[in-house]
Order: sequence, then C-alpha cells, then structure tokens
Amino acid sequence: MSEKAQADIQALAKGGRTNFFGFLLRLAGTAPFLFIAGRLYGVEALGRYASALVVVELASQLCALGQRRGLAQRLAEDDREPANVVADGLLLTLMMALGVASLLWLFPAPMFPSGEYSQFDRLLPLAILPNALTEIALSALAYRYDVATTVRARSVVEPWTQVLSSVAFLFLVPEAGLALSYILAKTAAAAVAFVPLLRTHGLPHDWQPHPLRLGRLALVSGPLAVADLVEWGSRRMDIALLGFFSTPTAVGVYYAAQQVASLPQKLKTSFEPVLGPVITRNLREQNYAAIAQQVCQVGFWITAAQAGIALALAIPGEGVMGLVGPAFVGGTGALSFLLAAEVVAATAVVSEAALIYVQRMQNLWVSLLTISLQALLTVALVLLVRDAPSWDLPGDLRFPADRVEFYQAAAVAMSLMLSFAMASLVKARLLARFLGQPINNWRWPLVWAAAPAVLVGWLVTTYLPEWAELALGIPAILGVYGWVIWHRGFGPEDRVLFRKNVGA
Repeated sequence: MSEKAQADIQALAKGGRTNFFGFLLRLAGTAPFLFIAGRLYGVEALGRYASALVVVELASQLCALGQRRGLAQRLAEDDREPANVVADGLLLTLMMALGVASLLWLFPAPMFPSGEYSQFDRLLPLAILPNALTEIALSALAYRYDVATTVRARSVVEPWTQVLSSVAFLFLVPEAGLALSYILAKTAAAAVAFVPLLRTHGLPHDWQPHPLRLGRLALVSGPLAVADLVEWGSRRMDIALLGFFSTPTAVGVYYAAQQVASLPQKLKTSFEPVLGPVITRNLREQNYAAIAQQVCQVGFWITAAQAGIALALAIPGEGVMGLVGPAFVGGTGALSFLLAAEVVAATAVVSEAALIYVQRMQNLWVSLLTISLQALLTVALVLLVRDAPSWDLPGDLRFPADRVEFYQAAAVAMSLMLSFAMASLVKARLLARFLGQPINNWRWPLVWAAAPAVLVGWLVTTYLPEWAELALGIPAILGVYGWVIWHRGFGPEDRVLFRKNVGA
C-alpha cells in the first residue's frame, strides 16, 4: 500500500473511531430521553411530537441544500478563501431557513394534521435555523478532518440538553416540554459548532454576497439536495404514512423503535465527513482503484459493526422496547425490521458517497426509485394489515384486531428494509461500472460471527429474567460477535480502524 493510500485509510479510520465514540455517547443520551418521553409524557404525546418533527426536519434538510456533502467539493475546487466559500453556504441556508420557518409558523397545519397543538408547539419551526446552519458548520470543519466537534455537538450537547430540559419542562410547561426541549437542544448544538468554525476558518475576508453567485450555488446544489431529501425522506416518510393510515399510538410506538434503530445508523454517518474529502482528492487524480478500495473497506467496517449492534438490540427486543414503556413492547417487530434495514442500507450509503461526485443524476434517479418503491410497499402493506381482521380465517389463524397498530408498524419497517436492499444492489452496481472495479461489502465471516451470537441471544432470552437480558445479554451477544469477527473476519487492513498509528 502506498504512503498516500495509507494516509487515506488512516484518515478514514480516525474519523470512524472518533464518531464511533460519539455513537456510544449519543446512545447514552438518547435512551434516557426515550424513557422520559415514553413514560412521563405518554405514547400519544410522543406520537404527535414525532409527526411534527417529520415536517420540521424535512424543512431543515431542504434549507441545507445538500451542503452536508457538497461543501467538501466546493472547498476543494473553489480558489477563494475557504471562509468565503463557507459564508456563501451559510447565507444561502439562512435565507431559506428564515422563509421556511416563517411559513410553518404562520401555517402550522402540516406539522399537526390532527389539529391538536399548543402555542409552544407552534414554535417548533424555530429549530430549523440552528439545525440547518449547524449542518453547514460541521461539514466545513469535517473538511479539515475535525470530526471531534461533530461528536461534541451532535452526540453530547444535543441529546443531553434535550434530556435535561425535557425533565425541567415537565414541571414548568408539561404540555410543551418535548417541543421546547428540541428547540433548546438544536440551539445548543449550533453554539458548540460555530465556535470552532470561527477558530478554524476565521471570518470572511473581502466577501460580498452576490445574488447571481448564490443563485448558481443553489442551482448546482439542487441534485444533491434532492438526493439528501430522498434519503432523509425514506426514513421519515414511513412515519408520515403511518400517521395518515393509523393512530397516534402506532406512530408513537414506531417512532420509539426508529429512535433505537437509528443509533447504529449513526455509524454510517461516522465516515461521511472524512470519506467525502478523500474521494474528491482521488477523483482529481483519477485514482479509481483507490476509491473502490476505500468504499469497500469502509462499507465492511460499517456492515460488521451494524450487524453486531442489530443482533444485540433485536434479540432481546422486547426488553429494549419495554424500557421506553409497557405500551411500546408491541413495537418489537418493527424494531427488528428497522435494525435489519440499517444493515442492508450500508452498501447504498458508501456507494452514494462516491456517486454524488461522479454519477450525480443517476444516483438521484435511483434514490427516487427507492423512495417510490418504499411508498408503494408501505401503503400496500399497511392497508393489507388494516383489513386483515375482517378476513374469514380459522380461529388459530385469525388476525388479532387489538394488535393491528403494532403489525402496521412492523409492515412499515419491512417496506423500508426491502427498498434499502434494492438501493444497495443498484447503487453498488452503478458505482462499480463507473470505476471499473467491483464494489462489495459482503464477507462470509459476518455469518460465522452472527451464528454464535444468535445462540447466545437465544440462551439469554430463554433462561434469564428481563433485566438480565439487557444488563448481561446485550454485552454477551456483542462480546461473542466481536470476538469471532475480529479473529475470523478482520484482516490487517481492517484492524487499522483500531490503531492510532497506521504503520504499527
């Protein structure tokens, strides 16, 4: 391996290690919030909050205009001062965020389709500004390989601010605690992101915003922004459709399962900030073999880690969902499908990290096809489950009418898993054809590691009480899986992820 390739792998490994630590910190902050929201605010309040967040976070993604990944390319190609390039992005996002937030405040109906909300809930669009601007700031820092700020902002300050403030608001304004804690958390994360941004890039010099330049930036960012919206929408459209065809209780249960399953999703984003600059540099040098190697390497790291976490959370799934509250145990099926979806989506995510620079429009069309397939499957399966209790079946096979909401949640999650599997196959093939190199994250040791982990999980859930399933079972499943994958699946190039010195 050349020195340049070693440096690239080292940069990817360092970014992955840092963000994996952030994943653990975020897990420590997300779990208490779900417990507080589910047990103290209630499943219906959590469902209304989740439905509103679909619109608010969609607006944030729209205002960011794909700059979470596109900013790296502009910084690499633009001859101006980096601070001026970042300022253009921030100004464009700020203008869009102000307009969208004002519209949602004036017309809150899209956030609250049930029509039930308080004046505090109506303030949720205020979170759009800090949330979108934080994405730009963190992307600019990641271009300088500063991933630690992302960890501090998104994995420490944001979740723990929401946890502590949701407890405080429970005593002050309980009817609006979830909304206000969300706004406060996003504002705190923005503050943490902008201090190092100013320290690293400084203030703009001789910078004058120009409408034509900003308009051109918006036009160029369009395809990437749509791809980001589609990718994000695939993880939120399910909540919107479930809310339309089912009840707030079903939405609340599904949202809780989605929050647990989204924890391993953060592992995919762990490598994005560093993978982008590495790919753009190799593209300038037309080093396609190096890009294929990096995509496959990172893809395997993500798949291996996500598979282990998915097994550890899905096997004792009833206990995991029971932590949120007894009413959420019925979401165990949805949790299992969502965790599987994160595993199969890994190939699509790492392939897209390169496709957005080399096959932007083709990647966009595949993303649109993915979300269309997901929408069709979701609606078809949800309606099928809704009508199932009326089927004339024998007694043992009759569909339980009191479980329809939980089965609908599981059907929505299964639709997501199937659509992500299709996207992974197509995007990997598309990238392989462009690079002239095979793209494949799959290795058989994943099965060898999963088999004993499943056996340990079965023993744990069969013979141990629920508290022991969580306290002892989850570490045991992860331990067995990790030991096998380390000794049978990881070669020298994989173990770079766990070394600070790549030449060691």
